[in-house]
Amino acid sequence: MKTYYRKILTALFLICVYAAAPVSAQQILFDFDNAPLYTSFPISLTVGGITANFTATGQGYSIQNANVIGFTPPGFSGRIIYPSSVYLSDIRIKYSQALTEFSIMYACQELGCDDAARMRVTAYRNGAYVGTNTRTATFPGTWPVDTLRCSFAAGFDSVIVHYDAPPPTCQDYGVIYMADNMRVTPMNVNGIDPVSGKTESFMLSQNYPNPFNPTSRIKYKVSKISYVKISVFDLTGKEVRTLVDERQIAGDYEVAFDGAGLSSGIYYYRMQADDFTDTKKMVLVK
Repeated sequence: MKTYYRKILTALFLICVYAAAPVSAQQILFDFDNAPLYTSFPISLTVGGITANFTATGQGYSIQNANVIGFTPPGFSGRIIYPSSVYLSDIRIKYSQALTEFSIMYACQELGCDDAARMRVTAYRNGAYVGTNTRTATFPGTWPVDTLRCSFAAGFDSVIVHYDAPPPTCQDYGVIYMADNMRVTPMNVNGIDPVSGKTESFMLSQNYPNPFNPTSRIKYKVSKISYVKISVFDLTGKEVRTLVDERQIAGDYEVAFDGAGLSSGIYYYRMQADDFTDTKKMVLVK
């Protein structure tokens, strides 16, 4: 009985630590509701201290109401980005500072389709290629909604959102899309959080993807030579994995977590380095 209560108390302690843990990198939402209605690109918007400059190729895009086509796609609201023609056009976004993560919700013009178009985002820093990622809507149909995202620890300051390929079999589609709810995560520089301005000697990031099956990646920052330990715990407080257990020099790191052999559910991972401790939650779904 004592062992049972000890496990419960340990689990509650980990939950409280997670709830109280400081956020090391704040995600910023551009919902476009503060953008001037009916204005065509180029436009500039500032949210949370970050300015995003939007331009486009072709005949471009403009700011419209979410129900501009007579209905509102799920998840869209307020004002959105809408194409100015039926022809292919890229959205180009330049940011006032470096980011580590980008995502934007999109809906392509498809009517009753069994498959969906492929979208692509490509990231650059100071004009140099950083990386790219693609997305195909999980649930095809009519104007299917999904989220295009990318994450690069090296940082980037501009992206291009591109309609990459039409649906393989669908016949009733257009090479256009609308977009809403852009989210970005500013990059920490020299241990200073770009939003709060507070100095952070160490940093533990949220794992990605999350939820995951069966693998996920965890990024963390070490500001000086330290003995670093990163462990994974289940809800009872039992340590199920040790991911890092060594002395490391200052720098940005990334470690993989493989949940193979573990049951679906909530897990916690904790980083300890000198007097720094941070704990975060992740969800394994099988």
